[in-house]
Amino acid sequence: MTMDKDPSINALGGVLEPCSTHPMTGFFRNGQCDTCAQDQGSHTVCAVMTAEFLAYSKYVGNDLSTPIPQFNFPGLRPGDRWCLCAARFLQAHDEGCAPQVRLEATHIRALEVVPLEVLQLYDDTGAGSASDR
Repeated sequence: MTMDKDPSINALGGVLEPCSTHPMTGFFRNGQCDTCAQDQGSHTVCAVMTAEFLAYSKYVGNDLSTPIPQFNFPGLRPGDRWCLCAARFLQAHDEGCAPQVRLEATHIRALEVVPLEVLQLYDDTGAGSASDR
């Protein structure tokens, strides 16, 4: 089975920017929130981790903060960026504890699950600025 990447277009219609290489993220582990038909979780939202979101994610059964060395996963800390499943982001939004997002690094396919207006509420750069923190 081949995994053909969808075009690398961000939620704003531009070129998909990197999300994080430290830690390395993405369905393809290429630092970007690229996706394809095989990415059932739609790991397309570039989220900036917060202590509140990490605690919430662990509570709902997806522990992102505990290292898993055998999978080369360092465990996430507040401030880390990570390609999050779009449905998990929407769930966190509905529960009032969604993390910030980088729209330039969020794949356009995230919009199939999360409305752009919702993502814009959490934009950490000011909707479309080229700043990188």
